[in-house]
Amino acid sequence: MKNSYRNIPFIFSFLVFCLHTIAQTPSKKNLPIGVFDSGTGGLTVMEAMLTLDAFNNVTGKPGADGKPDFDKEYFQYLADQANMPYGNYAAEKKTDLLKEHVVKNMDFLLKQQYEMLLNNNTNNNEKQSVKMLVLACNTATAFALDEVKQFVKSNGSNTPVVGVINAGVKAALAYQASHTKGSIGVFATAGTVASDGYPKTIRAMAKTLNMQEPVIVSQGGFGLADAIDRDYSFYVDTASKYRSDYKGPSLNNPAYKIDTSLLSVYKFNKEKNKLLCEFDDTGKCLDIQLNDPENYVRYHLVSLFEKMRGQHITTPMNTLILGCTHYPFMRDTIRHVLNELYNLKSNGSYVYRSVLAEYVELVDPAVETAKEAYIEMRKLALGNTSAKEANKFFITVPNKNNSEAKLQQDGWFTYEYKYGRTANENKKFVQFVPFDNKNISPATYDRLKAALPNVYREIMPGTSQYK
Repeated sequence: MKNSYRNIPFIFSFLVFCLHTIAQTPSKKNLPIGVFDSGTGGLTVMEAMLTLDAFNNVTGKPGADGKPDFDKEYFQYLADQANMPYGNYAAEKKTDLLKEHVVKNMDFLLKQQYEMLLNNNTNNNEKQSVKMLVLACNTATAFALDEVKQFVKSNGSNTPVVGVINAGVKAALAYQASHTKGSIGVFATAGTVASDGYPKTIRAMAKTLNMQEPVIVSQGGFGLADAIDRDYSFYVDTASKYRSDYKGPSLNNPAYKIDTSLLSVYKFNKEKNKLLCEFDDTGKCLDIQLNDPENYVRYHLVSLFEKMRGQHITTPMNTLILGCTHYPFMRDTIRHVLNELYNLKSNGSYVYRSVLAEYVELVDPAVETAKEAYIEMRKLALGNTSAKEANKFFITVPNKNNSEAKLQQDGWFTYEYKYGRTANENKKFVQFVPFDNKNISPATYDRLKAALPNVYREIMPGTSQYK
């Protein structure tokens, strides 16, 4: 008994230490929400989260209350720009490498510090972990959702994971349920289309809703997300002539061939080098390269409807899922081209009205993903009860300490190096750094300012890193 009394000071000190530690450790609910995409396209999801007003903030029940649903929350955004576009990994048979990229990015968001090279010195920088992971990337969701959930579980974390595909399918089927039945189009990256993620989810969800299985058509928008994010292999806004290192659709690309018999249908924009030709000595165009996101949209939408005609589909498409978070940036262009094709005539007959409805519902999964994230946050009681902090935006860039890295003239990985690597090499291919004016182009900031004003205001505060 005497020895027990002797231990009281130690026990008291230990309890004080534990209470102090708990007091210094932020509650999980007061941490930021992590949002991830392969590039800047996922910022469309974050914009939706910043502006969503679909629930009552007091009760959590559906119904707007005049206040943003995530009003008390703050965010960490990560764009894996160095390794994007994710949509090409499947075609290059590197889905294991893709999954590894995704898991490494989740590890970054969950950690409380990261390394950054500054003046040839590697510094450790503190950051917060996140309380929720939102995969605002269709390809990452399609190929790596299960791996992410397993990674979170293996780390002993109960961090919830929300993917973008289910949300988009819900919205598409809701439109089908309240309108005349039509075909559902899936316009996504080539990788997302290769995964069959959307069709499988559409069929499964339609079955649970006792709906008739809809007609589904898919188009892999090879090069579109890349062009939107200004990937050198697909779009160079300063290019004025045909390029040997171009990877997009062309007259000579066997997988994505521009059909010369459809040139009057594509109606490519030729202004300001948006379409590049390789000429012979007589001035004849031997090959064509797309050099603007609008022309990628034109090529792929025409390809989609030509595919439907070739398959003798008789149910006009009235719903189009924008199955890549980059594509909503081109929403107005997509709408314009759809209207153009609906009214296109040849020899007095409408060319595409047998496969294209007069009005097409463009489904942006961003809003539905935001709703799903809010529901999950409320269900797990993860709403922030503390003062919210500033949002933070990170991007991956090539690791300059890796002597093996092969870079193209704009400083990013070459296509061959990016997709030539293999999984499990245990090498640091990239570095994680904040957004700035070096790794994000002025044109991209201009696009964000026009399309995502709330995100833009958060990215461009008056701090030195953005000047």
